[in-house]
Amino acid sequence: MNDTATPAPAPAPPSPSSELRAALSEAGLRAGVADTEAGNLVRITPLDPVDAQQLARLIRTGTKRALKAARTLREICAGYRIDLPGLRVRQGRITLGPIQVDDAARLARLLNAVPPATAHPGADTAPDANTVRAMLIQAFPQATGGGALSVSVREHTPDLLDLGSIDARTARRLIRTLQF
Repeated sequence: MNDTATPAPAPAPPSPSSELRAALSEAGLRAGVADTEAGNLVRITPLDPVDAQQLARLIRTGTKRALKAARTLREICAGYRIDLPGLRVRQGRITLGPIQVDDAARLARLLNAVPPATAHPGADTAPDANTVRAMLIQAFPQATGGGALSVSVREHTPDLLDLGSIDARTARRLIRTLQF
């Protein structure tokens, strides 16, 4: 008897097309799902109108909270003149996307960010991208009760920051902070 038994290999995860096929079937929708010839895309055969409407309802229901939070966040930021052109829901999370440094600085101030000490106190210069990045990273978790946000400076366009994604719960806490 061999004491060094090798573990059985883990089963391969289901393919994206088989996952989609199973989900559509569980929802009672009749649609053919297949991998494309290229192998990196999934094709859904045409749906009858009733199944298409049901699929649309299921998608809206499943993403309702995130879509509502994204819409509210967009409206609040617009009210503060903060432009988030890349704000969208992706894979159940709200991606905030690119933001101008000035808009990001305005957001950081709304979140009660404390600017780092400068060599020239009282200087009335706009903060640079790295300073604003640090301010957002520091202020965001405090303003949202622990939610984290990835913030990066674009390498070839230093007047833009990229804000990462947050879940709907963190977005709702951010909304509450910005409302009051």
